[in-house]
Amino acid sequence: MSSKNKKGNTLVTVSRRDFLKYSGMVIIGSGMLGCIGPGDNKATWGFLLVDMKKCQGCASCMLACSLVHEGVISMSRSRIQVLQNSFGKWPDDLTISQCRQCVEPACLKVCPTGALHRDLFAGNVATVDAKKCIGCKQCINACPYPPGRAIWNAEEKHSQKCDLCANTPYLGEKGGPNGKKACLEICPVNAIIFTKVIPDQQGDEGYNVNLRDEEWEKLGFPRS
Repeated sequence: MSSKNKKGNTLVTVSRRDFLKYSGMVIIGSGMLGCIGPGDNKATWGFLLVDMKKCQGCASCMLACSLVHEGVISMSRSRIQVLQNSFGKWPDDLTISQCRQCVEPACLKVCPTGALHRDLFAGNVATVDAKKCIGCKQCINACPYPPGRAIWNAEEKHSQKCDLCANTPYLGEKGGPNGKKACLEICPVNAIIFTKVIPDQQGDEGYNVNLRDEEWEKLGFPRS
């Protein structure tokens, strides 16, 4: 299906599924708020930002996440979740629910055992010590951004959450804020980026950015 833009050029319109046939997208930057780094004991030293209009719903990020953390391919054990509405229309048919790495994490505050804690040696990321977790699920229920960004591991009976790949025994190389992040590395359309600049903490809007450029527009997708 094709259409013409304001300049009279013909654009080919493709769906999310069709787009998986194409590659070569270029990431562009986006503006953020404030910088952090080692020595800031209040925030994680990095954040994942996504472009939900660019995501094609392939779930590669989910499969890679469970593989590097758990050694198995399991969408239910992924710490990043891509929710798909088969009856929805673009761009509301997909939602990427990555952990916000909140500056003031509600999940951490409610943990009764200290299982969910900040690990200074892993980039100050909030992570779960499975040995201390008693399975109360308070961290999951406390997250104000549904679905809860901490998830329940039904097989091992404990909660877990994104640690920016700081503790990934199956990654084969260094992860964490200063290392590789499996979801970012595997995304075929570069719909995920990493920043050390604190996004707006008032909602999810600061974590959803525009990573589309003119090459994307040539395929029939809007840049805005």
